[in-house]
Amino acid sequence: MRVLGIDPGIAIVGYSILDVDDDGYKLITSGSIQTDKNKTEAGRLLEISKDIEEIVKKYNPDTAGIEKLYFFKNQKTIIPVAQARGVIIMTLEKSAIIAEEYTPLVVKQTITGYGRATKEEVATAVEKMVDKNGKNWPKLDDTIDSIAIAVCHARNISCNLSQYATA
Repeated sequence: MRVLGIDPGIAIVGYSILDVDDDGYKLITSGSIQTDKNKTEAGRLLEISKDIEEIVKKYNPDTAGIEKLYFFKNQKTIIPVAQARGVIIMTLEKSAIIAEEYTPLVVKQTITGYGRATKEEVATAVEKMVDKNGKNWPKLDDTIDSIAIAVCHARNISCNLSQYATA
């Protein structure tokens, strides 16, 4: 099964692609979409949609996990992040990719066994779980978060794994 993990944002969208099988989690690619801050909000959303389309076309994921907005500290950015999530979910739907949503608490609980784990604890745990496939481990929090979301989704998927074919 090939899983796309997404940590949404308006300025930065973290993404990762994992192949998941009986041997575990293998990192295929990861990175970030960093939108041009000089563009309009609509222009940034369009950029995110186009980049997600390209990722989907290139890597052909079977399913996707995306972070759900549950609690947000910065009131100024909640609406743009929610809009980015909407664009991402719509783009995945257009490609017939099932996207499941996970709160940060659920991701932390799934990865570390503790819902209040720090970012560092999640990063350390997920790095131990994932075969880097000869790639350097990402430095950007958004990208690492997307890997954690992909692992969480793979662990929590309710469908029969035989419904998904590894590309």
